[in-house]
Amino acid sequence: MKEQMTSKERLMTAIAGGIPDHVPVIPDFSNMIPAKMTGKPFWEVYLYDNPTLSRAYAKAAEYYGIDGWYQAYGAVVFNRKSKIQTERKIINGNGERIVARFDYDTPDGSLWEEITYPVADPPTVTRKRIKNVQDDIMKVRHFFSDIVGYDASLVEEYRKMCGDKGIFTLGVGYPGMHFITSLLDGGLEQAVYTYCDAPELINELMAMLERNALQEAEILLSQKPDALDLGGSGTLTLSTPELVRKYSLPTIQKICRMAKQAGVLTMLHSCGKSMAFLEMLVNETELDCINPLEEPPMGDVILSEVKRLYGNRISLMGNLHTSRVMLHGTVDDVENAAKKAIDDAAAGGGFLLSTGDQCGRDTPECNIFKLVEVAKTYGRY
Repeated sequence: MKEQMTSKERLMTAIAGGIPDHVPVIPDFSNMIPAKMTGKPFWEVYLYDNPTLSRAYAKAAEYYGIDGWYQAYGAVVFNRKSKIQTERKIINGNGERIVARFDYDTPDGSLWEEITYPVADPPTVTRKRIKNVQDDIMKVRHFFSDIVGYDASLVEEYRKMCGDKGIFTLGVGYPGMHFITSLLDGGLEQAVYTYCDAPELINELMAMLERNALQEAEILLSQKPDALDLGGSGTLTLSTPELVRKYSLPTIQKICRMAKQAGVLTMLHSCGKSMAFLEMLVNETELDCINPLEEPPMGDVILSEVKRLYGNRISLMGNLHTSRVMLHGTVDDVENAAKKAIDDAAAGGGFLLSTGDQCGRDTPECNIFKLVEVAKTYGRY
């Protein structure tokens, strides 16, 4: 039996492909559960930073005794060459939701978006910045103009907050249809129409996003996080393997190479379907760890098969079903699913016991505590 490790040591060992004292337990509850535990309307967290989501998560991680994934949201603020004036207006508010409009005055004209903040759910962007790509592309490029400076004054606070209770991570996005979808009014449907009708505009947006991602990654790596988190929710689900290879993979390759040279581990989050994407990441990048490896019907991953195919080449983090097992299942269901995941993927190390994408707001406490218990007992090496 291995000597007991701290949560940081345990996670760093597993992400690097090694064998820790026991399987790390790192359920994905970075949003709804921490916000609920504040006892405040969710807009206090998401709109007013009272508290910030990172601080709320720290308390939740400590309460449940997990190996924490301390994502320092907004800890590094980038100053860009283009100056954008932002005005926030509350255009509708009642006891159930707040609707906020954000007006952006760029050097080439104005853009606006609308975000709805429910009382007990995360916010939703109900109107997005780009209403017409041809009209707005010159405006939106200012959000991704060259970085001329940055403020990292919160980094040390968040690093200290993490301590040895988990890993301290900074995050960067990468190009893809998932990113374009987040910018375009009309979402994925409009992104597809634009790609078919005016592919040169999509190509220009993607090039802009890659340049920005590489600049951000260089700065974030200079802060020496325990790991750099590459965020691309729905990369494959909202795209095709061909478009992922064209638009996302080259940037991921470059960022992973930069991180390897800087001595920083890399993790990539892409919920939904991921098998075709995972094959690219394993064979063509230097990525260290992939999550959340969601099982059907949310994803397309069979954990035992992924372990057999790739387990000696990349660390795996996942993959208990967040609704069927964690939210609606019994304690016995959680125990059985957690033991199966450990049986399927823990041998030889390089496995982090986790969930699919985001545990629901009302996930029973007893289910989370049971997940932790199984990792610490059944998951010992």
